[in-house]
Amino acid sequence: MSEHKQDVVFDHDYDGIQEFDNRLPNWWLFILYATIIFSLGYWLFLHTYGVGDTIVEQWEDDMEVASERMLANASAGGITDESLRLAAGMPDKVAEGKALFSTYCVVCHGAGGEGLVGPNLTDPYWIHGGRPTDIHRIIADGVPAKGMAAWGSQLGPTRVEKLSIYVVSIMNTNVSGKAPEGELVE
Repeated sequence: MSEHKQDVVFDHDYDGIQEFDNRLPNWWLFILYATIIFSLGYWLFLHTYGVGDTIVEQWEDDMEVASERMLANASAGGITDESLRLAAGMPDKVAEGKALFSTYCVVCHGAGGEGLVGPNLTDPYWIHGGRPTDIHRIIADGVPAKGMAAWGSQLGPTRVEKLSIYVVSIMNTNVSGKAPEGELVE
């Protein structure tokens, strides 16, 4: 008969309470070892080899899909302030607009929208309205009295919308440049 140690009491007590030195249950040890093995595999899979998406990457992908759906719903009724603001929060849409801005608008408004001949697009002051739909209308129809060309007929509605999205994205970033012109728009 083998002697099995169980209920071995430590030599100390605390407030009359004695502590036993028992072996951990097998089911508890199995869970501990399985957790350690899983965490090592998880680390290698996601962080070392980069095979899967991390939770943050999955969340960013989900947010992009949700933003696209919200934009599609908002754009269903045409271009609105809400749809332009939503699109201004999407990096890919802003990048498309920035490329167009650097081609067509930099000459008058500067590389960062700080204003050269044209007004500063990054401050909260606007001459002909600062709502996103006002900006879209100004880009499309122009302001001949101020020297702003009507880009709608030259670029088409899609590219005008992309330009509008970029300008909305740089609003209120306050890049130092030309002094404020127009009325303060909140």
